[in-house]
Amino acid sequence: MAEFYDEIPDKLAVFIEQQPIFFVATAAAGGRINLSPKGMDSFRVLGTRQVAYLDLTGSGNETAAHLQHDGRITVMFCSFSRNPLILRLYGHGTTVQAGSERWNRLAPQFPDYPGARQIIVIDVVSVQTSCGYGVPEMKLIRERPTLAKWAEAKGEDGLAEYRRKNNAVSIDGLKIT
Repeated sequence: MAEFYDEIPDKLAVFIEQQPIFFVATAAAGGRINLSPKGMDSFRVLGTRQVAYLDLTGSGNETAAHLQHDGRITVMFCSFSRNPLILRLYGHGTTVQAGSERWNRLAPQFPDYPGARQIIVIDVVSVQTSCGYGVPEMKLIRERPTLAKWAEAKGEDGLAEYRRKNNAVSIDGLKIT
């Protein structure tokens, strides 16, 4: 039942843009696999072979560490609506830091969320869909306001200090530059 594509067809781009949650998986050789849920209005299809998401400050920065040391990334979307579908994007990712020329081009495509840390750009090499029959049907109640409130309370200086202390080295000891 799985189907593979070399690029993101229009119908799947529409599906991606409708999803309130996605999951990001990365790994570096010899380390743990990181799998993170992401939400909010933070994902964009940039083209048939490129996507990006706005990454907000969190407890760790495993994705950036893994991308710097390995580059591989998988993004998964699941339909929780009446029509089941699982979509995976396989590719290679890079981080785009605030203040860079690339950031200045990409950032206007995203909401101005407090705590925005970086943009992850993924060059898609393969797209896979599968049935999703085992995924439950659920309804979104609301986005959680907690992360935005936390970032606002920290302020820019507090976020910079938090990132320096908590986001500069992965849990496996990989340094992020």
